[in-house]
Amino acid sequence: MPNQHTLQFLKNLEENNNREWFQANRKDYEIAKQEFEHFCQEVLNGLCAFQEDLLNTRVKDCIFRINRDIRFSKDKSPYKNHFSAAFGPGGRNSGRIDFYLQVESGNRSLLGGGMWEPTAAHLASFRQEIDYNPEHLKGIIFNETFKSYYNQVSAQKVKLVPKGYTANHPDIELLKCKTLFYNHQYPDTEVLSPNFAKEVVKGCFILKPYLDYLNELFYNNA
Repeated sequence: MPNQHTLQFLKNLEENNNREWFQANRKDYEIAKQEFEHFCQEVLNGLCAFQEDLLNTRVKDCIFRINRDIRFSKDKSPYKNHFSAAFGPGGRNSGRIDFYLQVESGNRSLLGGGMWEPTAAHLASFRQEIDYNPEHLKGIIFNETFKSYYNQVSAQKVKLVPKGYTANHPDIELLKCKTLFYNHQYPDTEVLSPNFAKEVVKGCFILKPYLDYLNELFYNNA
């Protein structure tokens, strides 16, 4: 379970993001990492109650490395300032759209999921489905429980009307989306709560219909 030690380590790492400090504080890192792994196992156990394809998933396969890939980044900080995991069949490399969890100090922990950097084929399928049957998706993302919990959304849109559609299409704003990723942020006080794992599982349950929609659209109709 994430505790004050976990958040303090992440805060210190953010302030001292270099290899020398990390190596000098590796023992603290190992403790914090273990705390996060135990927490993710508790979340995974809860998810298995309504997501049967996670039953054979190992928690270690869900957790991302703390090392950053700096090859193509201007920011050369070697480490992430958060712990993160993706819960999908087989782990973070499921090849599908999974529940994404991030624990970070400073009231920046979050749970989320959705369409992010889709392939051209996936984006075309998304737009075609919106054109043919917009009510299915709208019934999910405009549901009051969903909107209340996932009140933050990254909805990057193309500037021009997508080819094959008209500017007066009733769902043109959805058709313009090239990213549609929803997330819910948790304050540190909630992260430190003994019921945090149950809260994350609850959040996943609310998000599941949207992820099911995308996975069915992108992968089961291939």
